[in-house]
Amino acid sequence: MRKRDTGRDAGGFAAVPWSVLDSLAYAELSHPGKSLLMEFARQVMGDNNGRLLGSSAYLRERGWNSKDVITRAKRELIDVGFIFETVKGRRPNRAAWYAVTWRALDKIAGYDPGVEAAFERGAYKKWSSKN
Repeated sequence: MRKRDTGRDAGGFAAVPWSVLDSLAYAELSHPGKSLLMEFARQVMGDNNGRLLGSSAYLRERGWNSKDVITRAKRELIDVGFIFETVKGRRPNRAAWYAVTWRALDKIAGYDPGVEAAFERGAYKKWSSKN
């Protein structure tokens, strides 16, 4: 029988390893970058890493109002290696998909060609200020 954790509020939680929070890449993120990273971490359910959303339509429901801030924060997270784009978004109604790099990429149909080979788990660990 599974022991129930009564020491916290009910509901899911976002598990972010200390190696992420203690990394140089995280320390150098902007505040919007850190906030958006938590939005991606909140979506991870154990079998969907690679199908996380970062669209303005999705994030608007979560309180994000500026497409420009979202775009800059997403670019920052990709550049330092915290997220990886698995599907390019397309007009009119195809949202891009992302994966966090502190977890393995889940096997999900629909990735763009070459994604499995290009994905690098722990890519953020290679970040340095000199990049």
